Amino acid sequence: MSSIIIDNFDDDLIVRLQKRAEYSGRSLEAEAKEIIRAVLIENEEYSLNLVAKIKQRFSHFGDFEIPIRSRDPLRELPNFED
Repeated sequence: MSSIIIDNFDDDLIVRLQKRAEYSGRSLEAEAKEIIRAVLIENEEYSLNLVAKIKQRFSHFGDFEIPIRSRDPLRELPNFED
């Protein structure tokens, strides 16, 4: 198992992390591991699917359908043999 060292960690954040660890009944190290694990797993749940991102971005508009435009039939392919 690897170890990490974080230099110059803000004292206020250490105090907050200690309080959070005490509240959840974990050690400081266990609480830090849990926070990192939760954040990394949460980020995996986000889709990189463009359609999903667009739906999420415009979901506040509610359900609506974009009308399908009628199109002209395809023209015949050119014949280059003549």
